[in-house]
Amino acid sequence: MQSNNPVLTRYEKSGTAGGPGFAYDEGRQAYSQATGATTSLGGPAGPGSDAEFEVMTAGSGLRVTLADVIVKSAILFAITVPFAVVGWNVWASAPWIIFVAMFAGLGLGLVNAFKKKVSPPLIMLYALTQGIFLGAISNWYNAYAAGGGYNGLVLQAVLGTMTAFGVMLLLYGTGLVKVTGKFVKVMMVALISYAVIALASLVGAIFGVGGGWGFYGVGGLGLLLCAVGVLLASFSLMLDFEAIKQGIAMGAPERESWRMAFGLLVTLIWLYLEILRFLAIFSGGRD
Repeated sequence: MQSNNPVLTRYEKSGTAGGPGFAYDEGRQAYSQATGATTSLGGPAGPGSDAEFEVMTAGSGLRVTLADVIVKSAILFAITVPFAVVGWNVWASAPWIIFVAMFAGLGLGLVNAFKKKVSPPLIMLYALTQGIFLGAISNWYNAYAAGGGYNGLVLQAVLGTMTAFGVMLLLYGTGLVKVTGKFVKVMMVALISYAVIALASLVGAIFGVGGGWGFYGVGGLGLLLCAVGVLLASFSLMLDFEAIKQGIAMGAPERESWRMAFGLLVTLIWLYLEILRFLAIFSGGRD
């Protein structure tokens, strides 16, 4: 099942169902090269052959597990949260830090998404810059976007993000919502459509539409668009859960757990920002 998150699609296309899987193929080729053998899959046994590789890698822990993904995700969040506190405290004296961290995070995100070989340091650096960005922009929302003085905005956004994650995980884990081919197609159409609307809204915001919020600030329509964004980000988590499940089933290498954790972080950041914007516009309109 293909995920909407580009950083989780690389290993989905590696290996085939019922076959040895990505980790097996990659490891077999590396072992064959190391021994100077040129035997192909199904060739005669010998140094560097498949039979010998199976023996050498038995129980070697080359394949990713769910525990690996959980640990790597915890590490990334342990980096993001403290630096979010830094961004929150620095923003008042250096408001430009929002843009620096945003563009740095965007660049690192693209590099990590399309980099063939996983780079844990770059992924952790992404978590660091995004932490600063989230803290700074959260302080900005709290100070200005909600009309000022509404100190519960960020806490509500955090709780909303955690709740959405828990609900999506429950729905996926219990099978109440199944990630089928039709589900993926509908999500892809919805995500592309929403991206077009978001881009148009950005252009509108530059020209002052919706009080600087773009189409998101245009009355009930704006709140509806925000709600759609929250729902899309939430259901995108289910696509990521499915991609991780299939990556594990295919036998992806253990280091891919970093890419999987990175993909989850990307989606959760998007979800948090959507909820934060929705609450800011809602509270501003209410006041």
